[in-house]
Amino acid sequence: MLTTAKKLSSVYMKQISLVFSTPSSSPFISSSPFLSFGSSISIFTIPFTNPRGTQFLNLNFQFRTMASHVVGYPRMGPKRELKFALESFWDGKSSSEDLEKVAADLRSSIWKQMAEGGIKYIPSNTFSYYDQVLDTTAMLGAVPPRYSWNGGEIGFDVYFPMARGNDSVPAMEMTKWFDTNYHYIVPELGPDVKFCYAYHKAVNEYKEAKSLGVDTVPVLVGPVSFLLLSKAAKGVEKSFPLLSLIDKILPVYKEVIAELKAAGASWIQFDEPTLVKDLDFHQLGAFSHAYSELEASLSGLNVLIETYFADVPAEAFKTVTALKGVTALGFDLVRGSKTLDLIKSGFPSEKYLFAGVVDGRNIWANDLASSLSTLQALENIVGKDKLVVSTSCSLLHTAVDLVNETKLDEEIKSWLAFAAQKLVEVNALAKALAGQRDEAFFSANAAARTSRKSSPRVTNEAVQKAAASWKGSDHRRATNVSARLEAQQKKLNLPLLPTTTIGSFPQTLELRKVRREYKANKISGEGYVKYITEEISKVVKLQEDLDIDVLVHGEPERNDMVEYFGEQLSGFAFTANGWVQSYGSRCVKPPIIYGDVSRPKPMTVFWSSLAQSMSKRPMKGMLTGPVTILNWSFVRDDQPRFETCYQIALAIKDEVEDLEKAGINVIQIDEAALREGLPLRKSEEAFYLNWAVHSFRITNCGVQDTTQIHTHMCYSNFNDIIHSIIDMDADVITIENSRSDEKLLSIFCEGVKYGAGIGPGVYDIHSPRIPSAEEIAERISKMLAVLDTNILWVNPDCGLKTRKYTEVNPALSNMVAAAKLLRAHLASTK
Repeated sequence: MLTTAKKLSSVYMKQISLVFSTPSSSPFISSSPFLSFGSSISIFTIPFTNPRGTQFLNLNFQFRTMASHVVGYPRMGPKRELKFALESFWDGKSSSEDLEKVAADLRSSIWKQMAEGGIKYIPSNTFSYYDQVLDTTAMLGAVPPRYSWNGGEIGFDVYFPMARGNDSVPAMEMTKWFDTNYHYIVPELGPDVKFCYAYHKAVNEYKEAKSLGVDTVPVLVGPVSFLLLSKAAKGVEKSFPLLSLIDKILPVYKEVIAELKAAGASWIQFDEPTLVKDLDFHQLGAFSHAYSELEASLSGLNVLIETYFADVPAEAFKTVTALKGVTALGFDLVRGSKTLDLIKSGFPSEKYLFAGVVDGRNIWANDLASSLSTLQALENIVGKDKLVVSTSCSLLHTAVDLVNETKLDEEIKSWLAFAAQKLVEVNALAKALAGQRDEAFFSANAAARTSRKSSPRVTNEAVQKAAASWKGSDHRRATNVSARLEAQQKKLNLPLLPTTTIGSFPQTLELRKVRREYKANKISGEGYVKYITEEISKVVKLQEDLDIDVLVHGEPERNDMVEYFGEQLSGFAFTANGWVQSYGSRCVKPPIIYGDVSRPKPMTVFWSSLAQSMSKRPMKGMLTGPVTILNWSFVRDDQPRFETCYQIALAIKDEVEDLEKAGINVIQIDEAALREGLPLRKSEEAFYLNWAVHSFRITNCGVQDTTQIHTHMCYSNFNDIIHSIIDMDADVITIENSRSDEKLLSIFCEGVKYGAGIGPGVYDIHSPRIPSAEEIAERISKMLAVLDTNILWVNPDCGLKTRKYTEVNPALSNMVAAAKLLRAHLASTK
């Protein structure tokens, strides 16, 4: 009978409680039991006979599901398998079938890993060949006309040109996904877009998982967030109300939903992360309208609305909890801790709560005891059967698997959890909530946290004292930027529209191999210096041959603009395979900031001085700024982020001053991630911008007027922080511009005065497309219409590391030709 009972309850039963109500110690169970079921307790009442007469045995089975969920999972693979498959396909070295095979193997392994790890709600359609927003654009058939799509199922021949461009058409705009280092492809929409169901990936992946024996939760970018993350297409008024398209895209969503239902899906997840932003009444109303319109189509499905990255504002919480046809709500309870108060003040009794207590943005091991306490408090509010343990957001933003880190310091390794380990944490918390706490796992977790807190390698009192002394006052250069630019021009003697590049030059396979072999002690230090010196010499000669005005050394010694510096700073640890997707096939390996940061010795002076000795033209010293090092690292969570940032700023300050002493007169301090770190709520922006801008100014406040300080920013919407950018007080800023249809220039058209040098990028380096000199000249002319001639610089959008020399040489040649053409034109019109 017990075997039969276990079979009956095998899907649900996670905890069994047997209550024997009999005076006999040796019962005989009859073969005709009477079964009565309760709601959360199932009671099997079994008659049996013994010498004392008929008695009854009550078996109480407590049905507690160990409900666990993951918002999303990394796509690249533990060894970047998808990256290499994509790049091989793009280079024409492999077929689409080869690419699809690698992708299918990755998806299969991810789904099986989650299933075997005890995750109940396993996501599908979080895999992407490039970007999930681009996938949604394709699903809706919203292909810009320049890609010459003629209908039918969208394939790689249309999909990849939208993402990357090609020889004849530019790519779509790329910008940061909220406040992460992940980039998404921005949909281009207008009143004339004809939406249609053109990319069946969501349904195909659900079926694929099901054929492997895994029932998944298909994930779609929600319809309202999709529109709010879009932009008006070229030729459409910028004021065009994108939400007016909601009733045009919902029919496609209904088709997708119908196909998922027909395929057997029981759950569907809509990611609506824009709910954490400051939305107005009209925008919030779009959510109510959209899900009301979808209600009939969603009938029969369990519907999860997932939010992440911040607190949900009170009005948005009120809106989302009232959405029709919605079964469950997911919240980030790591970055959105204030949402807990809203839940406590009133959560709908009929809905499930997917509680994001495991951090999807950082790699520190979860505080299991604290998370369990939070979950138990929530359990008392929403009910035992309505609570699901989840990640705070997709694990896309973490490294894949700590198992692959065989050389990482064991003590530091014990403090960490990558995506694979976070699955274990989610499941452990769900089991503990159901009364099956793994005491050994919880004890090991507590011991690791104690170890981290007490480790002497974490704290450096001298560093903390130095950083604290810089918090209170306003550090900046004593002379205003106009006077500095005049002094710098006398020293540098640059032409009008001076040309430069952002820093890096192509990193060839041979160069990467040499760096790997040097790191593995297969090449001597002398041999390595000789090779890198030759590489720098080639880059310097190439720039001189192209007649570029301010040179760079090409950064051949650097693996990554953050990792390279972190390796030379105290308080940082590094992984071998801790890769995280940035965009497309591009992956970064964020350093881990585990302790107080300082600079033991100069980091770049040797190479910069060597490069300057090879040319009489100005050579830029290339540094990564403190805010970018912070935002592109996995940052310690045991002190405020701004304290860590001030520590990094002081380390970079030391480097800037050493470069100046070595005779480097132009120093670029990249702050590519300044905008990325901007909080998602306006009420928190001023505090962030204050300490972020202050950190940058600390790095260069002590240099002479004749030393020219550059900075660079890329792929974000800067218009709303332009005054903070001006307040950085850099002498020259180079900034992404070409891929966003000169969006940056609109602020100058609107009257913003900018007196420092500025180089809005003249061509997109993330596309293999080579622009003509005429096209670049036209772009520069647009800039000259709103910017003073004497402050405008000519440069690409970003560094050239990911490009090939066959692309770089002609593109830079055309860029210089365009600058010379306009100089001649300006001279003739004077």
